[in-house]
Amino acid sequence: MITLKHHQDRGHTQTSWLDSYHTFSFGDYYDPKNLGFSDLRVINDDIVKPGKGFGTHEHRDMEIITVVLSGALEHKDSMGNGSIIRPGDVQRMTAGSGVTHSEFNPSDSELVHLLQIWILPEKQGLTPSYEQRTFSDEEKQGRWRLIASPNGNHDSVMVHQDVEVYQTVITMNESITYNIPKGRKVWLHVATGIIEMDNQVLEAGDGLGISEPDNRVAIKGLNEQSEILLFNLK
Repeated sequence: MITLKHHQDRGHTQTSWLDSYHTFSFGDYYDPKNLGFSDLRVINDDIVKPGKGFGTHEHRDMEIITVVLSGALEHKDSMGNGSIIRPGDVQRMTAGSGVTHSEFNPSDSELVHLLQIWILPEKQGLTPSYEQRTFSDEEKQGRWRLIASPNGNHDSVMVHQDVEVYQTVITMNESITYNIPKGRKVWLHVATGIIEMDNQVLEAGDGLGISEPDNRVAIKGLNEQSEILLFNLK
């Protein structure tokens, strides 16, 4: 089975400082048929204006991954962590038994464009924790770079769930494939650019879920540069 989510069909939240698109049900956008895909619950595509951001708020029992596509995002949390997340950085926060944090665009002139991803943890009440890694464009160019995994393999951030998250960057006419392991599902998210998959053109913001066993994902770049996230899920 293949599930296609076009970028224009996503939920949308717009305020004076935030422009956010929701691949799955989130906040005021609720679709009982679109609550997530396996343990993947949220992909929010956010643009935050300069000098603005999310004030201190609480999360519980969720694995939260943040990927910055352009600009910079300042993070502070109740565990004492403080950092700036930039393109190439991947942040993982285990909310577990409860954590508060804030996210803020520290620039006075540039937008920040980010993806925030929520994954259900393997169990509730985990000890809150935080991790951040940097992955160069060279590591992702034309290949699947593992950026998150349950055991932190290949210097990826560690998530407390049976899921692997990969990121790649491909150029015009460059191709890349991924063989879906038996018994697994895959969600593909086009972060930037335009790609072709099985004669289907996918643009930035489009998502595609595949739950057919032993399938093969074959992707071709259709513009100067495309950035893609792939989730290998149970």
